[in-house]
Amino acid sequence: MSPIRVLITDDHEIILDSLSLLLSRIESVEVVGTLNDSRKVLEFLKNNEVDIVLSDMNMPDLDGINLTLKIRQQFPMVKVLMLTVSEDADNIREAFRAGISGYVMKKAGKNELEKAIKTIARGEKYFSESVMTQLVALPMTAVRASDEAPAPLAPLTDREIEIIRLIAQELSTNAIADKLFISPGTVETHRHNILRKLGVKNSIGIIKYAVRHGLL
Repeated sequence: MSPIRVLITDDHEIILDSLSLLLSRIESVEVVGTLNDSRKVLEFLKNNEVDIVLSDMNMPDLDGINLTLKIRQQFPMVKVLMLTVSEDADNIREAFRAGISGYVMKKAGKNELEKAIKTIARGEKYFSESVMTQLVALPMTAVRASDEAPAPLAPLTDREIEIIRLIAQELSTNAIADKLFISPGTVETHRHNILRKLGVKNSIGIIKYAVRHGLL
């Protein structure tokens, strides 16, 4: 099995050295490069095979958000894992919009970083618990006002809860169908029933409800 190829970019050399050493101790992960200038990332991606870019949020000249936008535009198969000290809700929202695959705090330990990298490598999303807490606090007009206060848990079936967890990983209808060995039409029926039971309008509302009620 090929290793997960990771490129690290951070404007602090000590962070680069520490992360490189940490990742080198994780089985099936290979650090293919470290860059202290995020402007050099795109050129590196042109000449090297990279699966995941592990990027700081706040960097001079080209920050993590704008770097992610450029990567997603030019190298859509490369995933971005944001590693940062920022728990600011606006930063998290902007990172989501830019197309990151994961958001982890720099205070995270080796186990969480390993879990994040391997989760992203499987094509899933990863967000640390503290980040999910911030996401719940974000104003989401798509969720009805009465849902702002936690309500009793809706009568969900085991299958519906299973699908909610896959929706939270941003899997498509077809991907969920393949994972559960059911048809896409059946997935859509479950999704419709979930939306109706929770009283929300879209996947954001589903995720917000799931976090609040401990389903994730």
